[in-house]
Amino acid sequence: VIKKLKIILLTLLFFFQGQLFSDYEFLKEDIEIWSDGTRMKGNLFIPRDENIKKWPTILMVHGWGGTKDHLNTAYATKFAAAGFMVMTFDYRGWGESDSRLVIYKDMPKPSRWSNKVKVEAIAIRELVDPLDQYEDIQSCLYFLEGDSRVDSSRIGIWGSSFGGGHAIMVGAKDPRIRVIVSQVGGMGTDMGFYSQELKKRLIKQARREEDPVPQGVDIVPGLRGTPHLGRMALYQPISVAKNIKVPTLIIDAENEELFDRRKNGLLVHNLIKGKVPTRYLTFPGRHYDIYGKNLEAVLKVQIDWFNEHLK
Repeated sequence: VIKKLKIILLTLLFFFQGQLFSDYEFLKEDIEIWSDGTRMKGNLFIPRDENIKKWPTILMVHGWGGTKDHLNTAYATKFAAAGFMVMTFDYRGWGESDSRLVIYKDMPKPSRWSNKVKVEAIAIRELVDPLDQYEDIQSCLYFLEGDSRVDSSRIGIWGSSFGGGHAIMVGAKDPRIRVIVSQVGGMGTDMGFYSQELKKRLIKQARREEDPVPQGVDIVPGLRGTPHLGRMALYQPISVAKNIKVPTLIIDAENEELFDRRKNGLLVHNLIKGKVPTRYLTFPGRHYDIYGKNLEAVLKVQIDWFNEHLK
């Protein structure tokens, strides 16, 4: 009897946990987005309701070495089930997306009759370049604007970790963004310390005294990808955060170990509070606990925020 009771209780527990995120059935579509001539792969999650023609939409931006597969599994399906159209994608050179190409030898002159040329090129994979990533995000927003199922007046951006900084940067600069959710995001506040050294590196790259696009150097232990440190020094979301004009939710780990959260997420919150609806929350643990033991609680807060400000 006790064993049967445990089975019934577990069944009810999983049922009600699922009900938190499962108001809508949804479809998943594979898509291609073009960014500066390179094809990126993405997915759309579209809730099913014949009475709704245009959906509030969330563009999801992953972290340092992330790909859309993780977002699809952990987040996108939950947001779609809550009644939002969702877009995930892989940056150029990551996941399923095509590589950026860098010409290895001299480029031949095109013929008089065609602009086509044959070249030897290096495929650039898994480069963490915030300026290129910002351009990829812009391309995704244009893609969404061209989809008749998207309510272009209700587009929100969600970003995590390195993508949390992107969410702040894009949300501060792009009027298409109506809601921001940034979790455990770095805001570029620590890069100024290295700016002179990194400027020297950019000079060497411009003169081809170093590889013009870094590959396999400056690797951060435990993280995938090559950071383009020179361009990271030029990218500081904190510098534009004061310009945010839309509701902004910022979530941090209480014991964040990768950066000082007081100089990143909390600083953004303090810059904009009193000007726009904003909320700053911390959850117990360290950076990666946001994806594990805190995931369900964080998702509930984020869905509530999007429900309040995007629907």
